[in-house]
Amino acid sequence: MLFTLRLLLAFLLALITLVSQANCPNWDLSQAQREITALQNRIDQWDDAYHREGRSLISDELYDQSRLRLKEWQACFNQPSSPQPLHTASGTVTHPIAHTGLDKLHKAEDVAHWLRDRQNVWVQPKVDGVAVTLIYRQGVLQQAISRGDGVNGQDWTASARRIAAIPQRLRLPRDLLVQGELYWRLNAHVQSQSGSVNARATVAGLMGRKSLDAEQAAGIGLFVWDWPQGPVRLPERMSELQALGFAATEPFTQPVSRFEDAQKWREHWYRSPLPFASDGVVLRQSQRPPAERWQARAPYWAVAWKYPFAQALAEVRKVNFKIGRTGRITPVLELLPVRLDDREIKRVSVSSLKRWQTLDIRPGDQVAISVAGLTIPRLDSVVLRTSERADISIPDAGDYHVLSCWQPTLGCESQFLARLTWLSGKQGLAMQHVGRGTWEKLLETGRLKHLLDWLTLDASELANIAGLGERSSARLIQSFHGARQQPFARWLKALGMPPTGQAQLDDSWQALAQRDTEQWQAEAGIGPGRAAQLSAFFRDPQVLALSETLKAAGIDGF
Repeated sequence: MLFTLRLLLAFLLALITLVSQANCPNWDLSQAQREITALQNRIDQWDDAYHREGRSLISDELYDQSRLRLKEWQACFNQPSSPQPLHTASGTVTHPIAHTGLDKLHKAEDVAHWLRDRQNVWVQPKVDGVAVTLIYRQGVLQQAISRGDGVNGQDWTASARRIAAIPQRLRLPRDLLVQGELYWRLNAHVQSQSGSVNARATVAGLMGRKSLDAEQAAGIGLFVWDWPQGPVRLPERMSELQALGFAATEPFTQPVSRFEDAQKWREHWYRSPLPFASDGVVLRQSQRPPAERWQARAPYWAVAWKYPFAQALAEVRKVNFKIGRTGRITPVLELLPVRLDDREIKRVSVSSLKRWQTLDIRPGDQVAISVAGLTIPRLDSVVLRTSERADISIPDAGDYHVLSCWQPTLGCESQFLARLTWLSGKQGLAMQHVGRGTWEKLLETGRLKHLLDWLTLDASELANIAGLGERSSARLIQSFHGARQQPFARWLKALGMPPTGQAQLDDSWQALAQRDTEQWQAEAGIGPGRAAQLSAFFRDPQVLALSETLKAAGIDGF
């Protein structure tokens, strides 16, 4: 029995290892070391700029994802872990009580697990600002210290004395130390709509200066989130701090007895107007160890539950070049799937060949993506380039234009498919049950060598195509026959005739084909450029061949 259990344990461990390795990059050790070093150097640059200079070179969520990616790579290739992110932030002033930091959770199941068996838990918005220690002697502000590395920070006292949100004298002559967040004041800020608007970096930059003017100081608020040596229960700590003169935090401090409570408040604060930016919520137990035992690392009694990513870090797997009906080349990145706003994103457009050439994105690069209008994935930037620059076959823009690719020859497959999709679409012949997928099936069979070959397909041919049953074949034949009855003007659009605006068109192909550029330009709303396009369209040999096919098929107007 014991031997069987050992075998089972060994099998499970091997399975876990295989699953873990399946998510690892396919690199040899040499490349892995180069990629890990490159990402580590980039993160070090971000850390140094932020903590020493008060400049944010990357959004917080991309930073968090980059550190997570680094950790994953290090685990994949058994590389040593990175130094603490605050190792460059240390100052000359020692905190009497360490700043603990927070572990950051993103998945609901991890939050539910953290809450399990915990009591007297409270939730607050995770204010997006910079942490500070404030020290009072006999009720008078004596010192303000930046978080730094959690043990040592910079002396911010001179700037703190100019910030009205920081009480300079308490209402009672008490000795105390509080920890809180200095944030940039915002008016009815909705995080789900506006994001963090660089609020944290704004405050970090101001506090890094030697002095603040009155307007800058007035823009900074204070949210006190802990009184390490205060009363045991959190509600009492918050109440007494308000009585001493600190801004009230009760509206932003709510009890949590179950996961659903935390979820409700997280959703509420994410979508409700607040006076500050926030990047999640903080769950904290009311009771915690004595302050003298706190250390500069994430504690067990508090955790951050981050909001959904507004930007995601994605790895490029492949670069495809989609050629549209008019010859426009659009690079499309295939991505290692990532979740963004509860959606799985697998690909994103680069929008234009020129932009792709400027960014020079290759497989293995790490890119930032977001969702435009809550629906369309959007490429924002390149975060990190892989050291191995893969060769890519790039289409020549000079080979593609509005009159290219009337057959699915090598290199023309994409544009030809786009022509067919346009032809059957609502702007063309409005063929029911005929879309891009239909044309792809027909192209795979080799039955479409020209744009109008579908006109001669019959039911028996369609019935023999894999994936098309009797019912689907019958619907296709009906759609094809219906297209024949479409008016002449629709056929012109379906073939891709350049737009003519409000121009008066003849109702026969022959009459239109005889027009020259000057005659087209004489029409209302048609300028020299469009007139030249129309003249070229009606004289193109491939288009003329299509017109003959339609004439032979008895299509009205041809």
